This record gives sequence, structure tokens and C-alpha cells, in this order.
Amino acid sequence: MYFVGIDWADLHHDVAVLDEKGQELKYFTVPHNREGLEQLKQTLLGINPDPESFACLVETKNGLLVQFLLEAGFPVYPLNPKVVDYRRKPSGAKSDPIDARLLASIGRSDLAQLKRLKPDTELVCELKILTRDQDSLIQESTRLNNKLIACLKEYYPAALEFFSKPTLPVALEFYKRYPTPELVREATVPEIAAFLKKHKHPRPNQTAISIWQKAQEPQLNASAPTVRAKCRLMLALVGQLEVVKEQIAAYDKEIDRLFQQHSDSKIFASLPGAARRLAPRLLAEWGDERDRYENAAVVQALAGTSPVLFQSGKYRFARQRKSCVKPFRRVMHLFSFQSIRWVPWAREYYYAKRCQGKTHHEALRALANIWVRIIFAMWKNRTCYDEAAFIAARSRHFNRVA
Repeated sequence: MYFVGIDWADLHHDVAVLDEKGQELKYFTVPHNREGLEQLKQTLLGINPDPESFACLVETKNGLLVQFLLEAGFPVYPLNPKVVDYRRKPSGAKSDPIDARLLASIGRSDLAQLKRLKPDTELVCELKILTRDQDSLIQESTRLNNKLIACLKEYYPAALEFFSKPTLPVALEFYKRYPTPELVREATVPEIAAFLKKHKHPRPNQTAISIWQKAQEPQLNASAPTVRAKCRLMLALVGQLEVVKEQIAAYDKEIDRLFQQHSDSKIFASLPGAARRLAPRLLAEWGDERDRYENAAVVQALAGTSPVLFQSGKYRFARQRKSCVKPFRRVMHLFSFQSIRWVPWAREYYYAKRCQGKTHHEALRALANIWVRIIFAMWKNRTCYDEAAFIAARSRHFNRVA
């Protein structure tokens, strides 16, 4: 067995190869391009022609380097960068060669405790990338929403009261048509009503009257330079927001199309409250490799729902698990929150935790911890959610405890 530590970077990779006795067989650097990765492959195969005889240690599980190693048949063992930090010498010395050798050394000493990377199927991989990228777009949409509201407050605060939500599609169109307080004050009720009707507002006449009345009320007026400058910024933000919202909708369609193609979609779609957005995300984060997780406790740790123990002397308490898969934790947190609305036992459990003094997020994590066990059983056995079966199993458990 040979242990390959790869300290990756954007431009080049430092590679150290150790044998089972800890002797360094090779140290070299390759550029991050096709020729460089082919050189890495050929150098390793020159040591041993069997890719399975190597264990490649790298501080990431994504990227072109990892993809190349997997396609070449090399076993990959991803490591959390903090593991390498903890293993450094007390001097704190750090360099790319040191890190590459340290990664190889960790593989040699702790390989039995490390998890070999098992890549997702192409369908799950694409679904995971799409859902995580859409989350980034949603965060960008939220950022633009907040910037638009802040901009309107500076020169056009009345506009924030025209619609139930200031960033509705019809509201964005309205801001483009009437970008300043003066323009909306000059408009008539029939003109506003016709505009709203054109953009499919459900109550154009009533809303037009309301907008006109609010526009005619005495307002705090910004200076002319402020109005001109902020009007330009507002239109720029509206343009960006419309593009982002359009792309989010396009992502929804593609995510749903891929989700429906997967055989496990029925399992996650059966979860109460999962709906259009959460069900595909749950499938993407769980994956479809049934041998990946030994038990539900492994998933609870990865999803960050189970606490960790902190103990020092007589000081002992449980605290939130910080080292976890953040997108996995987020989707379980959101799903737990939704389940409170749809599942009676989940709602009872949540409020019981709140009565015990837990915060909102602590109660949701505790509820998510239970949901992980339920979903793990569903996922492992390929069965849909059955609330009656869960309640019956819970009753049997309580009876045994009693």
C-alpha cells in the first residue's frame, strides 16, 4: 500500500508518496492542467501499476483534481483541513511540501478511520450542484431585495406601501414605470389601474385607488440630486433582481425535472412539508449510495443535528456540532421548521422542547435529529413516510421503556 498526500492549489499541486514503512518514495510538484495531472497519474503508476494500491489524501472532495483521480481509478480519502492543522508541529511551520508529507503520513497512520470517497451517481451529483447553486442565487436575491428596499427608503419611501410585498414582480414593473415620487403623483387612477391590469394584478382597481391616495399624501421629499442618483440605482437593482428571479425559476424547473427522474423521489416527496424546494434538496444531500452510512448516527453527525459533548474537569455540557456538511444541516433545519406546520407529533415535540427552555433553533435541531432517524429508515428500506407506522413504533418504544 502506498500513501499519496496531495496539497492542492489553483496553479500547482505538491505530491508526497510514502510506503507502508513511512519511507518517502517520491516528492514532486505538478501544474494544475491536463498535462500536469497526467504526469501525476503516470508517476504513481510507475511506482505500482495498480491504482487500487494507492490511498490519495487530499483536503477536498470536490474539484477537477479529485474528479481526475476518481476517473483514473485511484482511491481518494478527503480530509478536513482542520485535521492537518491539528497535526502540525508545535513550531507552527507550514509549507506546501510539509502539508503534502503530513497528508501522506495521516493516511499511513489513520487509514482505517478514514472514509473512502464514494462519488454520487451523475443524477444525484447534478441535482446537488443545482440545488446548492440555486441556494446561492436565492441568497443573492435576498441581498438585492434588501438593497432595493434600502434604496427606496432614501428617496421614495411611499413606494414600499404600494404593494403587500415591495419586491413582487408587479411591484418591480411599477417602479420601472413610475421611478420617482413625482411621476406617480402625476398619474391618474385609471392609468395606474390599466398598468396593474396589464401586469395581471388580481385587484387592479382597488389597488390603483390605494396607490393614488398614498401618493397624494404629504411625503418627506429628498433633494433633487438624491432623487436622480437613487432613481438610477433603483433601476439598476430592479434589473439585476429580475434576472436573478428569472434564473431561480429556471432552476426550479430543471431541479424538478431531474428530481422526478430519480427512483428515490417518491420517498422524499412523501415527507410532509418537504414540497417543491426541500424534497429535491433532501435527496441531493442524502444521495442514493445505501452503503455510505453505517447507521443513522453517522448521518446525524454529518447533518449537524446531533450535539457534541464538551467536558473539562467537572465542567460538562452538550453544544451545537459545528463540524458538519453545512448545506445538509441547512436543509434538515428548514425541513424541521416546515414539519411543525404539517405534522402534529413534530409540533408537540417542538413546543415541549421550548417549554424546557430550549431556544427556537435548539428545538429545531432536536426535532431534526429525530427526522434524520426516520428518514434514514425510509431511505434504507426504500419506503415512503407513514405517520401511523411511526406513531405505533413510538408507542411500542415508550411501552418498553415504561
